[in-house]
This record gives sequence, structure tokens and C-alpha cells, in this order.
Amino acid sequence: MLSQQLHPWPVILTILFLLLHQGHGARCGMKTPTVQQTQVGFGTPPEFTVVVQNSCPVCPAIDIHIKCGGFSQILADPRFLKVIKDDDCVVNGGLPLAPLQKISFNYTHQKLSMAPKSWYFQCE
Repeated sequence: MLSQQLHPWPVILTILFLLLHQGHGARCGMKTPTVQQTQVGFGTPPEFTVVVQNSCPVCPAIDIHIKCGGFSQILADPRFLKVIKDDDCVVNGGLPLAPLQKISFNYTHQKLSMAPKSWYFQCE
């Protein structure tokens, strides 16, 4: 009689595939929201346009937070960018950005460093 050993790797890989297939990992992968700044005014102080984009082509991004340094709330309409605390700002009031949707706002100040901090993909 032959004895058989079950190898755990096929089971582990199958479970991992099923988990990723349903979540944002399979649909959006490493598609992080993007934050781009462009100088549009050259006065003193300069003016910048900031564009935040959901880079996932299939799932809405929700509760997008960006690192925003010493950004002051008086610089932008809180509907577009709301300061939560130092170096934490929420985009679009935390509401979803549709796949590939962009939201933009301007501010007049010396350039402030901004980068994606946290977000969720709403894939069902």
C-alpha cells in the first residue's frame, strides 16, 4: 500500500487566490491614488493647482487621506481638502472618487509637500 502525503502549497495558493480575487488586491493592485501639484501662478506667494486622482480603473476609492504638512484650512475649500490634523488631510470629504476620477483645487502659498497617506477601494 502506497502512502500519500498532502502538500499544503496548492491549498494555500488556492485560498490566497480566492481572497485576492474578491478584494481590491486583484482589481486595483498597487494602484495608489496620485497627488500632483503644478505651479500656475508666479506671484508672491505662488499659486498651485493640486490634482488628486483615483488611479484604479475599476473601483471607487474612498476616504482618501493625504500627507499635507503644515497645510492651513484657509488655503482651500474643505469640500475638496479638509485638514484633520497636522499632516493629515481628507480629500472630497471622504466621499468616493469614481474609477480614474480626478478632483482638483488651488492654493496660494509656498509649495507644500503632499502625498497619498491612506485610502480604501470599494470593490464589491
